[in-house]
Amino acid sequence: MGKVRPNTAFAPAVTSRGPTISAWLAIAGSTLLLLNTAFADSRDQAKRMHDRLAGVPPTAAVLNDMASRIASGDSNAAAMLAMDNPNFYNVTLKNWATPWTNREQTVFAPLNDYTATVIGMVRDGVPFNQLLSANIVYHANGASQNGSTAPNYSASNNSHYEWLEDNGIDLASELTRDTQLGVPADATAGVMTTRAAAAAFFVAGTNRAMFRFTLLNHMCDDLEQVKDTTRSPDRVRQDVSRSPGGDSRLFLNNCVGCHAGMDPMAQAFAYYQFNEGSGQIEYTDGVVQPKYFINGETFSPGYVTPDDSWDNYWREGPNASLGWNGGMPGSGSGAKSMGAELANSQAFAACQVKKAFKMVCLRDPANSGDRSKIRTMTSNFQTNYQMKPVFAEAAAYCKGP
Repeated sequence: MGKVRPNTAFAPAVTSRGPTISAWLAIAGSTLLLLNTAFADSRDQAKRMHDRLAGVPPTAAVLNDMASRIASGDSNAAAMLAMDNPNFYNVTLKNWATPWTNREQTVFAPLNDYTATVIGMVRDGVPFNQLLSANIVYHANGASQNGSTAPNYSASNNSHYEWLEDNGIDLASELTRDTQLGVPADATAGVMTTRAAAAAFFVAGTNRAMFRFTLLNHMCDDLEQVKDTTRSPDRVRQDVSRSPGGDSRLFLNNCVGCHAGMDPMAQAFAYYQFNEGSGQIEYTDGVVQPKYFINGETFSPGYVTPDDSWDNYWREGPNASLGWNGGMPGSGSGAKSMGAELANSQAFAACQVKKAFKMVCLRDPANSGDRSKIRTMTSNFQTNYQMKPVFAEAAAYCKGP
């Protein structure tokens, strides 16, 4: 075997008296160049992370701190520093949650109690699987600006939240947690019973909209994706024709796919309505809202809703793949328990991760590496349901080279 030769790329020139001073200076210069290059890369990554999480450039001190943490291998900690910026709450989270609060799914809707509650839960680390069941709302009563004070949080209008937004109130410091107004405590169901959600999804109609948009916003599936024609149609209401256009095959091969699973779940909302006259959510304990009986002559042998009991028919069949929690009963009464059923599923957890990923990375998961990361992030999220670490992981993953 030949002799192993040492790597002399950085070996100093030597004389009989040892390395020359110029050689040592050359080594030092090369080392500093390497260090500066690495630090420059981490600074670029830090700025990219901060821009995406907060929407504004970092201060010099924050940039240096973030870059140092990235260089030391702790990119998640760097991302958490970026989320200390008030813009993460006032802009990023506001834009993240606002489309969930309206049928148009627009980001341009005003701040409201639904969005503010999401922001507060993320800030305070409230387990996000309580999003659809907790008796919780966030407001900023007493907030003031330029001698003006915010109108108090009300169950009948959105003036409080619009004032907060119009006056640029720092939501990170001013939002406080409270219990909801307008419905009894045991009838609250997280953001589903906020005023904004009720005004958008309980108004008129048949209350199926609340179920459909909750599924879309928090399970990342619309009804078309969960359509299952193998479920029993025994809970499909009277207002659904069994022979649309005179052809029963349309019901059996299409309509039943959504209604067989949706109607038994949407029954949880049987006592809710949004009263446009008063501007408030309305809860009629023990009395089914008349909207559940409209168009009863369409198919009179159909299901007549007696109460707010619900059953999840999707625990079996193709939609078992949504990952329903085996520790949950799969049935119950009212929106609170039904919301908990949805929010403790695998699909709910993965959906929150995907939405955070898209918000920070500015794209949907696009390849096998992205999908693997989503699975890891979802598993981590399910250990404590904290959202800020999810944003941090996404920012660290997409920080760039």
